[in-house]
Amino acid sequence: MTTASTEGNRRFVRRLLPVAGGTLVAAAGALIAVGCFLGLYVRPTSDDWCAAWKSRDMGVLGITHDFYSTQNGRITNAFLSGIVYGDGLAGVKILPTVIAVALTVGLVLLGVQFLRCLGVKPPVLLLLAAALAVQALIYFAGTRSYQVLLWAPATISHTIPSVIGVWALLLGIWTVRQPRAGVRAGGFAAAFLIGFAIGTLSESFSLVSGLLAACVGLLAVPRLGLARTWHPFTWCLLWCAGVACGLIVLTTSPGARWRRAQQPAKESMLSAGELRGTFEDWLRMWDTVTGQWAYLGAAAVGLLLGLGAGLAARVPAPGKRESGRAVPRPMLVALLLLPVLVVVLGSFAVVLGLRSGYGPTGWTYARTWTNYLVPMELALCAYGALLGVWARRFLARRGVAVALPAGIVVAAGLTLASLAVLVPSVKELTTATVTRSVAWDAQNSRIRTEAARGATDLGYQPIYIGSLAEPFFTSDYRRDWVAACVSSWYGIERIHRL
Repeated sequence: MTTASTEGNRRFVRRLLPVAGGTLVAAAGALIAVGCFLGLYVRPTSDDWCAAWKSRDMGVLGITHDFYSTQNGRITNAFLSGIVYGDGLAGVKILPTVIAVALTVGLVLLGVQFLRCLGVKPPVLLLLAAALAVQALIYFAGTRSYQVLLWAPATISHTIPSVIGVWALLLGIWTVRQPRAGVRAGGFAAAFLIGFAIGTLSESFSLVSGLLAACVGLLAVPRLGLARTWHPFTWCLLWCAGVACGLIVLTTSPGARWRRAQQPAKESMLSAGELRGTFEDWLRMWDTVTGQWAYLGAAAVGLLLGLGAGLAARVPAPGKRESGRAVPRPMLVALLLLPVLVVVLGSFAVVLGLRSGYGPTGWTYARTWTNYLVPMELALCAYGALLGVWARRFLARRGVAVALPAGIVVAAGLTLASLAVLVPSVKELTTATVTRSVAWDAQNSRIRTEAARGATDLGYQPIYIGSLAEPFFTSDYRRDWVAACVSSWYGIERIHRL
């Protein structure tokens, strides 16, 4: 290829990348914007009723003590619930936006660090496109979109932990690079405290994040050649210690003991029968996940990111650190396989915990899958970026850089196609959420009017959404905890079905 044609190809690619990146930002951003806007139409259902009246009547500390003593032991979960529901429904309406903004910023910053490790200049527009596309897939590609983004009890337990995890990872990177021992000590202390909070926030994410930290800590032992100091190992060790302490506090709490007593285990989780049943549930879960090919959009947008980032700077030879020292090839292989190990074992641990807590149908609680789907999507994006950087280098060395625009178009097209698949589910979610809010507001106005007149036994019509419980889910009113929480929310003695 002549110098003139090469330069012309580069100019074309530089014009093509903003178009591709801007299109994906607009497409993925529009889907996420709809999800955030729907937060304004969220109304209480299922666990919302209980968290709302307890936060109102008990306050933040009161609901935290209640969770520890009588519910499940998740004190950080209760604390966040008290904040979210502390001002009525205002918190649940803005929570989706808070989650989306925090995760977008965190993923962009994490992408900057990742690409710098590869030796390329991070393209901000493509990083934003990747962050938004990955989020859109996480929120809307699964079977429980309402629960993953809009239902506060699920987002607090299973979506917010991933947001905290992304920012904790950024904190860890910042900590291990600090030259001052005092500042570094503060980062180490934060690792333990955040790990403890995670341990009392979400058992599922505790297992996944603890597994990731343990594996990274082992690989970061300086003798193995991947890290030069003990700082990464120390950070991972303190994270695991914090998570372990949090889980101990949770599992030994009176609330957790009460919850286990409701469904006593017939046999040990580690018995042959339970492990076989868990494995079968694990396969069923993955059959559902792999049935949604849109998840592969994360790899496609990662490929686009790698192809675009490769234009900005020279990529160092594989296996070289910034210092120029070679990393042993076995460590590189272990590092590349680490995300697969974490996702596979982490998802199995999630199913094991669900089977222990909810029995043979526990694997169907798809809102908990977010705890390993987020790492899975990030891993797919990272693998795609690695492939893109390698492909750009390969094409440049072979003198066929003319194929680069085609690769960019294909990667952007596949990502856009995966986002297009989500449109029907987002449309259905929008219709269901808005329709329910209108019906709920009308019923809420009627109930409050009748309660103000002194009525103590009022009629309630269940309004279902997101496969969640509503009053009268059981024929035994004494066991109908949703109905009891609705009555407490309205300050009446009892409700009956209309």
